[in-house]
Amino acid sequence: MPKMKTNSGAKKRFVLTGSGKIKRKHAFKRHILTKKTNKQKRRLGHFALISKADVQNVKFLLCLK
Repeated sequence: MPKMKTNSGAKKRFVLTGSGKIKRKHAFKRHILTKKTNKQKRRLGHFALISKADVQNVKFLLCLK
């Protein structure tokens, strides 16, 4: 059977940590930033971990399992 291909969109969007968790960027940080507060923009700039419900789907897209 041939090897599984990694989903191209997923490999650009997710990062694997050393402990095996999956990091993602926050949404709503690209445009229309004038009406957002500095606190909101600062918080959106940090990475977040994907939710427990999405782990199985993302791992499938990244060919990790």
